[in-house]
Amino acid sequence: MASFLRQAAYLVWWQVRGWFGRRAPLQSVIFILDQCNLRCRHCSVYAIDRPRIKTLAQIRKELQYCYDLGSRFVDFEGGELYLWKDRQGGRTCTIDDVVDFAHEIGFWNVTITTNAQLPFDHSHADHIWVSMDGIGKWHDDIRGEGTFARMEENIRRYKCAQPKARVCVNMVINNRNYPCLDQTLEYVQASPYIDSISVNFHTPFSETEELYLEPSVRNRIIDRLIDCKHRGYPIVNTVSGLRAMRIADGRTACTNRSCWITNFIFSDGSRSPKCMGYTHDVCDRCGFSMGGEMRSVWLLKPDTLLAGMRLRIRN
Repeated sequence: MASFLRQAAYLVWWQVRGWFGRRAPLQSVIFILDQCNLRCRHCSVYAIDRPRIKTLAQIRKELQYCYDLGSRFVDFEGGELYLWKDRQGGRTCTIDDVVDFAHEIGFWNVTITTNAQLPFDHSHADHIWVSMDGIGKWHDDIRGEGTFARMEENIRRYKCAQPKARVCVNMVINNRNYPCLDQTLEYVQASPYIDSISVNFHTPFSETEELYLEPSVRNRIIDRLIDCKHRGYPIVNTVSGLRAMRIADGRTACTNRSCWITNFIFSDGSRSPKCMGYTHDVCDRCGFSMGGEMRSVWLLKPDTLLAGMRLRIRN
């Protein structure tokens, strides 16, 4: 309880400080490598001839930098994190060592995102986010034949090894997989191994524009998601966050307004106070769910604040 109260007090202080113009990130996203074991339709990481892979020493410096800025939540991204290794003190370090160091520094919550093609039974992360772009053939169409079956097996193994751990699947909706949304929600609802689903929309980065979903279709899907959430489906996105992702007059309500709440450090070590959508000038068509959620946090939307406390703060 004492830890919870300290964290809650920090959040109030962070918000008040932001109102007076002293804005600092609350969450950090650190990309530690751009090496991957898949060739997904929406991504070009697999095409990099010489993938950038950070050392443990680099990651430690980046974590300390983010913590000193004021960040208290950190998400690790790739590439595929379970490919990452580094030699330190005569032994091989893995992503679990990175997670442990983040906890040692003082981060309250550490998450990792994986495509679940490799086992992650003994992960030390507080939360696992598994990329799942539909079920069965829909997922395989985006990520490659056989990837859905491997993902299912590795999630099952993880939950059997750590029954109290929580798994959230992360679906990026595009114009190829959106017809299977209802099936995917039903699958997650019925699964004994998956706790929830987070929904994003494809952001049209260069050479992936063909996957962009028409705004009218996206808005209908958002209405559908809000209805499903009201009916009890385990959707992580909050109603306020989903509404902020609607597109009107060619842009989202959350466009580039509150993205400073999360800072980013990319695989080449470059740092940005906002996400890659900002650096690639596609904010008006942003599909990242965190954009809507950050906007809702800053506007003090009760449902988003409560959901964030439940998800991110440990007692």
